[in-house]
Amino acid sequence: MTAVDDWVADLAAAGELTPESVDRVVSLHGERGQRAIEAVGEHRVKEYRDFTVVVGYEDEYIVEAGECNCADSEYNLDSADPTQLCWHALAVRIAEAIDEVDHHDMWYSDVRDFL
Repeated sequence: MTAVDDWVADLAAAGELTPESVDRVVSLHGERGQRAIEAVGEHRVKEYRDFTVVVGYEDEYIVEAGECNCADSEYNLDSADPTQLCWHALAVRIAEAIDEVDHHDMWYSDVRDFL
């Protein structure tokens, strides 16, 4: 079990973000953890039939099977280290653990056509 698995399990057990869990996420993930917590608090984690999407300030980022399509994931993080995650992937884990994902019963590709 990794450090990420530990805090995800603690969040799921608590069912909410607590000051202790926020401290834990931020101490392990720094600014990425803080941004993820803010995204969850602002209900920017959206689940569609085909993808989970995190709405950023400049774009929407697809997170599928724990992997994100953002440049941070591609260029800055060590994929061999399970604790190195972009803030989008962290936001999805947090939102899923505390049941704060905004569910949409539609295909993301249909929504994306409107954007």
